[in-house]
Formats: sequence, C-alpha cells, structure tokens
Amino acid sequence: MPGLTIGDTVPNLEVETAKEKFKLHDYIGDGWAIIFSHPGDFTPVCTTELGRMAAYEEEFSKQGVKLLGLSCDSIQSHNDWIKDIEAYTVSYSFFTL
Repeated sequence: MPGLTIGDTVPNLEVETAKEKFKLHDYIGDGWAIIFSHPGDFTPVCTTELGRMAAYEEEFSKQGVKLLGLSCDSIQSHNDWIKDIEAYTVSYSFFTL
C-alpha cells in the first residue's frame, strides 16, 4: 500500500490522544489538518519543533487548519512531556498530541 502524500484523504482512524479518543475525520471536520510526527517525547529538537507549531497555531486556526502531532510514545509519556513543557515555556493545549 502506498503512503499518504500532501492532499490525500487520510483513513478515518480511531485516535487516542493525551486528552481524548476520536475518529480522525470528526476531529478534522470540514477543514484541513497538518499531521506531523516526532520520534520521541522529551527530546530537544521535538520540543523546539512543537514550540514553533504552537507559535503559529492562531494563524493556522484562522485558516481552518487543525494540528495533530503523532508519536509512538505512551499516553502517560505525552502527559508528562506536556506538563514539563508547560512548566518551562508555553501551553500545548491547543492541539492534540
């Protein structure tokens, strides 16, 4: 099976996040989504990249774009990482991890 490319419709997967469970198409709705991945929580580069996405969230939202970060880490790891980031920098509560 070929991978997804820009502009493809993603499968309607059930997604479990640090906040909730949902179907991907329900989350995206009639808008767009930027789906990005990171290799691991608590890594400096990943934290920096997510921070950059956070800085532009308002602009994405104005355009009807939602953000969705993916990794293979556990929900507990995500929650711990979010708390760590929020203690030192900005809130990531605007997008789903």
